[in-house]
Amino acid sequence: MERTNNLRHVREIKMLSKSELARRAGISPLTIDRIEKGMPSRISTRRKILLGLGLKLSERRRVFREN
Repeated sequence: MERTNNLRHVREIKMLSKSELARRAGISPLTIDRIEKGMPSRISTRRKILLGLGLKLSERRRVFREN
């Protein structure tokens, strides 16, 4: 399976659980799980995740692959 993002890797480096990242981002842990498995996500959701990770929006390529 092709990896479509680095969310799990970045989350683990920052020592965050799915639940903690979800709380910080204001989304559900299930959404985090789905995105880590390669499911598509909205731009607004990606923005929330980046901010929840403590990243700048300009750092989005560290987490999400550009289409």
